[in-house]
Amino acid sequence: MLKEITVGQTRVGMHVHAFSGAWIDHPFWRARFTVASDEDLRKILDSGVRALWIDTDQGRDIDVAPETPILVAEASQPEDLSPAAPPQAGLERGLCEVELADAARLCRTAAPRIAAMFGEVRMGKAVDRDLCETLVDEITESVSRNPTALVSVARLKRQDDYTFMHSLAVCGLMVSLGKHLGLRGRELMNAGLGGLLHDVGKAHVPLEILNKPGKLSTDEFGVMQQHPRLGEALLQSVGGVDASVVDVCLHHHEKLDGTGYLQRAGEQISLLARMGAVCDVYDALTSNRPYKVGWNPAEALRRMAQWQGHFEQRVLHALVALIGLYPVGSLVRLQSGRIAVVVAHEDASLLTPKVKAFFDTRKNLRIEPVLVDLARSGCHDAIARYESAGDWNFKDVDAFWCPAIP
Repeated sequence: MLKEITVGQTRVGMHVHAFSGAWIDHPFWRARFTVASDEDLRKILDSGVRALWIDTDQGRDIDVAPETPILVAEASQPEDLSPAAPPQAGLERGLCEVELADAARLCRTAAPRIAAMFGEVRMGKAVDRDLCETLVDEITESVSRNPTALVSVARLKRQDDYTFMHSLAVCGLMVSLGKHLGLRGRELMNAGLGGLLHDVGKAHVPLEILNKPGKLSTDEFGVMQQHPRLGEALLQSVGGVDASVVDVCLHHHEKLDGTGYLQRAGEQISLLARMGAVCDVYDALTSNRPYKVGWNPAEALRRMAQWQGHFEQRVLHALVALIGLYPVGSLVRLQSGRIAVVVAHEDASLLTPKVKAFFDTRKNLRIEPVLVDLARSGCHDAIARYESAGDWNFKDVDAFWCPAIP
């Protein structure tokens, strides 16, 4: 069972499930571990962290008098949880139908403009800088109201608009992540522009390769690998584009260990390019395509955390803190045996979102969809683990939480 305790209640033998607050606020390289020594305990006490979550099923319970209240999470530990995802780190509280509808409207209006811009570039015209900055301003306004509504909606891509919606989503992620990392003003605008234009070089990739609905051949992949350099050349030819924006375009496929497209490594990769790499991969992994169902957001983050030498850990940790523990659109199994999709967060605890249950695993059949507020007093259900829509062959999960995007 998960329990939130104050840092002063921590004891040797407890299994730390997560720290309350951002990952970078504590001295450990991971947030999930057993306090094995007095040295571990001292580091926690000296860290400045005020509270943390322990898992009493894997370690020592709290020493407490019977009359002392304990904050108990209404959820067992999920079986497939991304390491160190802080229960209180996400910023998706208050995600509601109005915000999702606003995000869907922005997708409907922005995607055609991005498509037109790519089309003009394909015909040899220059990138419209004024249009790009206007789009970044609109996207920034959206993510300022809610950091993840736009990104959640933009995951629902069609084959014919994948590149444009991907650019929109990565822009939104870059702005949200940039704010989370302390970027402001022109730096934040450049982060957004880098996300919006990171794939502009694909305008010069043959359409039969760009739109191929399956795995690319070795030769085709070699052509696709040229898009960062093609994008760099395009942006440099325009003039007036900040060097940091061009750098994101050129280096968003680099890895810290030097095994990326251009084999840049470590400090050779700028912060914005490191952010671009994380945002680009996250959106690609979680997006639905005609030939594959996107990964659950939490599953994508868990897998990304396992790729040694790929991402800047500080940036990846910040993305997890931004996306949260149970992002809207996540498929989960409840302790009651029902399968549900997360539809909103309106409570301070990210362990208890609102979900819509629509399948009973005990009877192996669909049920009438019912909204369950896991944070409501008297609710006896809770999230047990994540599920994959692909495993169940569910095709309509997104219809439970997202407005239609014609």
